[in-house]
Amino acid sequence: MIKIYSYVLRIDDGAAPNPFWDNCTLTICKPAIRRNAQIGDWVIGTGSKNTKLEDGKTYDFSNSIVYAMKITDKKTLKEYDEFCKNNLPNKIPEWKTKDWRYRVGDCIYNYSINDEPTIRKGVHNEGNRQRDLGGIYALLSDHFYYFGIEARPLPTELKVLIKRNQGHKKIEVPRLIQEFEKWIEQFKKNKLYADPQMRWLFDRELSDKEVMMTCVKKKIETEEDENEETVC
Repeated sequence: MIKIYSYVLRIDDGAAPNPFWDNCTLTICKPAIRRNAQIGDWVIGTGSKNTKLEDGKTYDFSNSIVYAMKITDKKTLKEYDEFCKNNLPNKIPEWKTKDWRYRVGDCIYNYSINDEPTIRKGVHNEGNRQRDLGGIYALLSDHFYYFGIEARPLPTELKVLIKRNQGHKKIEVPRLIQEFEKWIEQFKKNKLYADPQMRWLFDRELSDKEVMMTCVKKKIETEEDENEETVC
């Protein structure tokens, strides 16, 4: 049975999810979803009520969808590392570059030495290791919709999909899933409609201290990830 996993995407910086290079991937953060979601399920991220954009102002995206991905592949993080080396090298973070998309690469964990991975320099660090690896899997999709800063308002009948607090919501109601799929199909799939809401964060030179603070914030945002609300 197809399910929808829904959560509030509080930090949309292009790393989790990473919608670039024709594949939307979720490989860091949201460990509970990564462990449990299966091929064929949907993962959707709705917006935050307090999203700070480049202009310094705060905007309310809480009734809008930032992205949706239908899972078409699921790999262990070790398998994902090998897959990126052979098929998606641009997902491997490259910090010393002017192209911010390489900085937010989500293939952060390097298994080339042994089963205990090292961490490539990127948007996460050792403080995120336990939670990231606790997700076990990487979710991949070549059937996705990414709206970023142009998040699309959900129609009234689909607002029940929105998780209003921390953790995630699992929707198992066939009627709701069918209505969502019918609605999302009006958009062109595998298209990046706009940049991530927080592109500005990594589209500039960052000090090591700033990177550290960003990693800490990401860790805090996912502390309640294990909380699950089921709609069935």
